[in-house]
Amino acid sequence: MFHPLRVRSIERLTDDSVAVTLAVPPASREIFRHKPGQHLNVRYTADGEEIRRSYSICSPATEEPDEPVLRVGIRLVDGGRFSTYALKELAVGDQVEAMPPMGRFVLTPRPGSFAAIVGGSGITPVLSIATTLLAREPAARFCLIRSDRTALSTMFLDEVAELKDRYPDRFQLVTVLSREEQQAGLPSGRLDEDRLAALLPALLPVDGVDGWYLCGPFGLVRAAERALGGLGVDRTRVHQEIFHVDDGPGADTRPRATAPAHSRLTATLDGRSGTWPVEDGESLLETVLRSRADAPYACKGGVCGTCRAFLVSGEVRMDRNFALEPEETDAGYVLACQSHPATPEVELDFDR
Repeated sequence: MFHPLRVRSIERLTDDSVAVTLAVPPASREIFRHKPGQHLNVRYTADGEEIRRSYSICSPATEEPDEPVLRVGIRLVDGGRFSTYALKELAVGDQVEAMPPMGRFVLTPRPGSFAAIVGGSGITPVLSIATTLLAREPAARFCLIRSDRTALSTMFLDEVAELKDRYPDRFQLVTVLSREEQQAGLPSGRLDEDRLAALLPALLPVDGVDGWYLCGPFGLVRAAERALGGLGVDRTRVHQEIFHVDDGPGADTRPRATAPAHSRLTATLDGRSGTWPVEDGESLLETVLRSRADAPYACKGGVCGTCRAFLVSGEVRMDRNFALEPEETDAGYVLACQSHPATPEVELDFDR
C-alpha cells in the first residue's frame, strides 16, 4: 500500500544526484521505521502513466521514540523518468507516494567486523548500514571500499568523511576513482575481479570479516562476488544488491517463455486468493495485475525484489534473477515479474 509523504528537503549532492528527505506523519511513524539497508518504492503519475521506482534509504535507522528519517539518494539515469522528475521538477512541499520500507539487504547492528564494496550510487544503503552500526555498536568495525568515476561525481562525500572523522579507529575508507588520478591512495582504474583479489587481503583479514555487503552495478558486484569466492569467503557471509543491469555478460536475454496451453495461476495477496488464465508471453506478475492492481512491484526487471513470492505448487521459469539469494530460491521463492509458468497450474503466495 502506498502512503502520501511530503518532501521536507532536497539537497544537491553532485551535478547528477540529489538527496530527498520525506516527512513522515506521526500516525505512520512505525510503518516507516526502516532497517539499515532497506529501500523505498515510490510512484508518481506522468501523462496518465504510473511510474514506480525503488530508492535506497541513506539515513541511519532510528528507534522509538525518535522519529524515523527517510532520506533517499537519487541519481539521474539516462532516460529515467522518475530520476529526471526528481532532479528537475520535484520541490519542497510536493507530495510523493511511497510504500513502507522493504528489502533484505540489511545489517542488524551487532559486534564484529564488516566490510562493503560499492560502486557509484551503491553507497546509498551502505551509508545507512555503516552509520547505524558504528553509532549503536561500540564493538563493531566497518571497512568501506568504494569506486566512483571522479571525485566530483561521488555521492555523500561529506557524510563518509564525517564517519571517518567520528570513528577513526573503527571505520576504514578506501576510495578508487576509475577516471581520475588521486594525489594519494590507490591508482585509478576499475575494481575488477583480479584487482579486488589482490587488494582485499592487503586491506584487512578477509577471513575475519563477519559480513560482506556488495552494492552497485552488476559488473562490480559480480566481480567482487567472484573475488571473495576465490579468497575462500563463505557465500553465506556475502550479501548483495544490484542497482543497474545492462544486457551484457550475466544478464539472461533469452526470449520470454511461452506458457503451456491453458495454464492458470492461483495467487494469494493480502489474504485474498484468485485464479486467472495466463496469457501467452506474460509474466505471472502481469497476470495478477490484470485483476489485482495492488500486486507489489517496482522495477519489473528482476533487480529490486519487490514482487518476491513463494511458489506453493507447480513450476516456473524465471527469465533472470538479480534480487534473490540462492537460499531464497532453494526455499521456493521466485520473482513474479520474471516468472512464467512451466506447468499448466501454478500457485503463488505473496504473503509469505
